[in-house]
Amino acid sequence: MASYHAAAAHRRRATGPAPSLTGPASDVHPVLRRATAPPAALDLLAQARAGLDEAAVLETPNERYATAHLAALRTAAAVLAARGRPEPTSRRRARIRSAWEVLPEIAPELTEWSALFASGARRRARAEAGIQGAASRRDADDLIRDVAMFLRLVERMLVLQPVLPQPRPDTDADGTDGSRHAREDMPDAG
Repeated sequence: MASYHAAAAHRRRATGPAPSLTGPASDVHPVLRRATAPPAALDLLAQARAGLDEAAVLETPNERYATAHLAALRTAAAVLAARGRPEPTSRRRARIRSAWEVLPEIAPELTEWSALFASGARRRARAEAGIQGAASRRDADDLIRDVAMFLRLVERMLVLQPVLPQPRPDTDADGTDGSRHAREDMPDAG
């Protein structure tokens, strides 16, 4: 058994040195890793989760609907915070656009969700204004379920999104480690 491990160790040494954790990135095979969204997006997701939990325990359908819709809006804002890019500036003042209008441009895979929640924005405004019967119990229950699914989808999309490792800042433009050149110029100590 010991000879098996010794032979395996010899084979590993014979094929060259192990990739260095401090060496150039070119000597490490790029492996997908999990990255998290920016802190602002994570905070918005936490607020959305808390809002959804609150909506589930509220009594009146109007309050439940408005709170759940706000959770959906915070979830969309998390996507925009993680993936958003500023629009090109124009001389004239651009009109203000809702998150539901911008979301499909930033995350086309969420277009149907955006349309669903945009269609409920007017009902949410009426519910927030306290208009009697703006949202029924069924409307609120359906929206809470939809927002829960949307939130889970976005959490998976943003928090568990695989990315390739970024090149290390200590490498030269040609991808080599600048310190290796310095070592070649140094005389041997032996």
